[in-house]
Amino acid sequence: MDNYDVKKEGVGYSVRKGRVEVVEVPVMRFLMADGRGDPNTSERYREVVSALYATSYAVRAVAKAELGRVHTVGPLEGLWSAADLGVFHTRDKDAWEWTLMIVQPEWVTAEVVAVAKERRPQETDVRFEEFDEGTCVQTLHIGPYDAEGPTIARMHDEFMPAENLAPRGRHHEIYLSDARRADPAKLRTILRQPVRSIS
Repeated sequence: MDNYDVKKEGVGYSVRKGRVEVVEVPVMRFLMADGRGDPNTSERYREVVSALYATSYAVRAVAKAELGRVHTVGPLEGLWSAADLGVFHTRDKDAWEWTLMIVQPEWVTAEVVAVAKERRPQETDVRFEEFDEGTCVQTLHIGPYDAEGPTIARMHDEFMPAENLAPRGRHHEIYLSDARRADPAKLRTILRQPVRSIS
C-alpha cells in the first residue's frame, strides 16, 4: 500500500532556501479552525492545534480502513490577518487573527471526515473546507518565527514589485518543522502570499 506524503508530492510544499517563486496552488481541502491572539500564550491556539491533529489522525485511520488509502498527516498551516496590519510589525500578537489547518488528500471526502469526527466528538470545532489560493508568491524561511520579518519584506518589497504583483488575501505559513522538537534556529517554514497582477 503506497503512502502519500503531501510534503513530497503536493504542489507548493517543496521550496529551496533563498529562492522566491511564483506558484499556482490548486484547490485543496483542509481541516480548519479559527482563533485570535498570541499563539505563544493562547489556550485557544493550543486547543485548535490538538483538535486538528486528533481529527487528522482519525481521518487517516478511516481512509486506511474504508478506502485502503494511506497518507502521512500533513504539516500544520496557518492563515494570518488583523484588522490593523501594523500589529504584525509591532508584534502585538494579541491582535492577530488566525485560521489553523491541515491539508487532506484528494480522496478524503466530507463523508470520511464525518465518520472520523464521530470518533472524536469533542473536536466539534473543526470544519472541512475547500481552499482556493490560486497564484501565490512563496519562499522558505529557516529560523525562529519572530525572525521572519526580513524574509517577508523581501517578498513584498522586492520580489512582488519586480514581478508586477500585489498581495491579496491572507498571509499563509506552512510549518514543515515541529516547533515542539526542533531547534528554533533550524525551523523550516514556507511563507506564502496570494497575489494579483498589477500590470
